[in-house]
Parts: sequence; structure tokens; C-alpha cells
Amino acid sequence: QVQLVESGGGLVQSGESLRLSCTASGFLAGIDAIGWYRQAPGNPRELVALITEPSNIPNYADSVRGRFAISRDNAKKSVYLEMNSLKPEDTAVYYCYAHFYGDPSMYWGQGTQVTVSA
Repeated sequence: QVQLVESGGGLVQSGESLRLSCTASGFLAGIDAIGWYRQAPGNPRELVALITEPSNIPNYADSVRGRFAISRDNAKKSVYLEMNSLKPEDTAVYYCYAHFYGDPSMYWGQGTQVTVSA
């Protein structure tokens, strides 16, 4: 059973930084996409940052490009999101996402709350 476990959310002030972590387990196939989405109250879930194979080139939402950085550690089956210069509009529940080769399902973590005060 695939599990994605996130950590690292919290309450920070505008301009501060946070680092989110996500560790995947329970899968046999290779990962062909892994990254982060977020959902603010009343809004749909939106892409934040995603790494897809085979390019392994990160794709960022325009709203976070230049402030956030996604990275992965294949040995640890983990993905990270370094969030700098946080703004109140970054406040949301952040979800880890993964997709595996040959598997039609989309997998999500339980979500971690990020709150940025003005």
C-alpha cells in the first residue's frame, strides 16, 4: 500500500521560510512524477511544484517561481519543498503527490498546513 507522509508545515510570518518533506513507501514501480500541490479554503487544489521523468526538470507555478525550490532524494524516496520569502497568500494545506509507472492511480499525502501571517 502506497503511503506518502508529509512533515514540516507550521505558522510563520511573512518573509520567513519553511521546508516541507515527504517520504514515500509501499511502492514497487518507479516514480514518474512527484511533487507538491496546495489548497487554500474555498479554492481548488493547485500545482505548486512537480518533478517529472524522464526530464527530471522541475515545473513551478508562476506564483512561487523564484521563491520555492523542489528537490528529491531517490535513496530516501523523499521529496522536499524549500519555501522562502513566504507570503500570506501562500497559506494553504500542502499535499505531496506521486504517480508511478504503469499505475493509473494518483497518490496523495494527508496534507500539512502552512500558515503565513502578515
